[in-house]
Amino acid sequence: MSARTLGLTVSPEQDGRRVRSLLQGPLGLSAGLVTRLKQRPGAVRLNGQAVRTLDVAHAGDRLEVDVGDTREGVFVPGGPALDILYEDEDLLIINKPAGIAVHGRSERGEPTIGAAVARYLGSAAPFHPVNRLDRGTTGAMCAAKNGYMHDRLRKILHTDAFRREYLAVACGEMPERAGVIDLPIARVPGEKRFHTAPEGLASVTRYEVLGSAGGLSLLRLRPETGRTHQIRVHLAALGCPIAGDRLYGGGTLAARPLLHSAALYLVHPLTGAAVSVTAPMPEDMQEVLRAHEIVL
Repeated sequence: MSARTLGLTVSPEQDGRRVRSLLQGPLGLSAGLVTRLKQRPGAVRLNGQAVRTLDVAHAGDRLEVDVGDTREGVFVPGGPALDILYEDEDLLIINKPAGIAVHGRSERGEPTIGAAVARYLGSAAPFHPVNRLDRGTTGAMCAAKNGYMHDRLRKILHTDAFRREYLAVACGEMPERAGVIDLPIARVPGEKRFHTAPEGLASVTRYEVLGSAGGLSLLRLRPETGRTHQIRVHLAALGCPIAGDRLYGGGTLAARPLLHSAALYLVHPLTGAAVSVTAPMPEDMQEVLRAHEIVL
């Protein structure tokens, strides 16, 4: 089991509240996690003694709860050394390289982010990716170190408390210098790709053109929803697929889709502090921009 203990000193205003109320309120545990904790002997303690969630706490009492994962990680340590942008007891934000899947067959030696995290944190460490990036996409990617924090982050994903900003090199010129792409996305039946379709799930991407030349455009994008391949599908639907994105018509200008998670901002669920990171543009994108004389 991975170790992670949360603590709370009961305030005068919280006097008389049941333990469950404190766990789900100030400590932010989900009802499902509280139910699971009830099955772990000694996981919830009041003044160092195991208690039931129905018990009452009083001002000055110290409530502690073990929220670490009970299952060990499943990844075989391997993969590249992590380029860490931010880390604390609950969060790990990395600069993901191109050509590596988040998940995969690490037991067969395939390099994955999951394997790289196991190499860094230890094979028993759980891996909870929050904003997953495609194999070819680079840049800022957040993972939680425990299921509790993963649950907290999932609740704010796609809100102003968890914002992502991407850069992309797209083929052609966008219809406007800035705009909103509001097109539902659905899976193409029988295939591993997606398309815009009326019956799809609501999908919204904001974009801004930073520069255009030589038949290419550099875009800044902010997805407001999190559909699979969302940015790739939305740009292809406008006739401006990402350069190098063979799956969606972006040609062979690059060995991968030139899509980069350039910035990530979140409000830390535990501390309330603003966490803001940026990931430098990878060299292959810079080379294409220089070759087409597109200047940031």
